[in-house]
Amino acid sequence: MSTSMSASAQAALRQSLPVSCFSVVASAEPDVMPRVLEVFAKRGLVPSQWYSSVSGPRGRDLHIDVQIGDLDVPSRERIANSLRQIVYVELVLTSEKRLSQSA
Repeated sequence: MSTSMSASAQAALRQSLPVSCFSVVASAEPDVMPRVLEVFAKRGLVPSQWYSSVSGPRGRDLHIDVQIGDLDVPSRERIANSLRQIVYVELVLTSEKRLSQSA
């Protein structure tokens, strides 16, 4: 007897869990992205989405948006505080989103 969930049950569970969103603004320096990713990797987390872009005057700003499923609020805040300690990071914002149960 298998105790694993079916693929459809796993997909339904993922849709009901909150998604933590991190928005990071930093100077566009080559070592910022790997340092941001390391904060998640050392906790065994793989982002479900990662989007980054360079913008601002003369391309000096790096914007990184990361989404991770199923984090509690204390974990999200610890991760945000770790991100804020990275050299060149200027701002870290967090939010949470949930998919509609009727969707």
